[in-house]
Amino acid sequence: MPKGLQRFYGRGHLHFVTFSCYRRLPLLKTVRARQLFVRELGRVREEYGFLLVGHVVMPEHVHLLISEPKKGTPSTVLQMLKQRVSQKMRRKSRNVCQKQLRLAFAEPTAGPRAFWQARFYDFNVYTNAKKREKLEYMHSNPVTRRLVEHAKDWPWSSWAFYTKGGAGLIGIDVVPE
Repeated sequence: MPKGLQRFYGRGHLHFVTFSCYRRLPLLKTVRARQLFVRELGRVREEYGFLLVGHVVMPEHVHLLISEPKKGTPSTVLQMLKQRVSQKMRRKSRNVCQKQLRLAFAEPTAGPRAFWQARFYDFNVYTNAKKREKLEYMHSNPVTRRLVEHAKDWPWSSWAFYTKGGAGLIGIDVVPE
C-alpha cells in the first residue's frame, strides 16, 4: 500500500469505492462489457457476503456503495471483482480477435497491458446524509458526463431501485436510515 494511504475496516461502515479502467480508457463502453461487470458483481457479492447499497458502471470507471463483507475486506472484494472481470473481458476479446483474424486475415490489434488501474479510492460512509450524498452523486454521474439526458436512461446504476423500487439489473440491499 502506498505511503499515507489508510483503509478503515472493521467499523461496520459502508464504503464508497471508486475504481477506474487502465489509464481511464473506456473499456466498459459496450453494453456487453457493462452487463458482464454487473453479472460478476452479483457473483462476487454472493460469494463474499456484502450488501450492495448503490452502484453505477460508467465506460471508464465504477462507483460502488457496499458494506463490509462477511468474508475478507472491501479490498479483497475489489481484488476478486476486478480480477474476474478482467479475465473474462480478455477471454472474450481474444476470441473476437481470433475470429477476426480467421475471417479478415488481419492482424489483431493489441489491447492495453492491464484492464484496471491499480488501487481504488475508498471513503467510509457512516451517516445517512453522506449515504444520500454518495447515492445522488453516483446516480447523476451518467447525466453529468452527458451519456444520457436523465438518470432513468442509464440502467447500469441503482437509480431505478431508489426512485421506482424496481430491481434494475442487480438487486439492491436496503440499509435502514
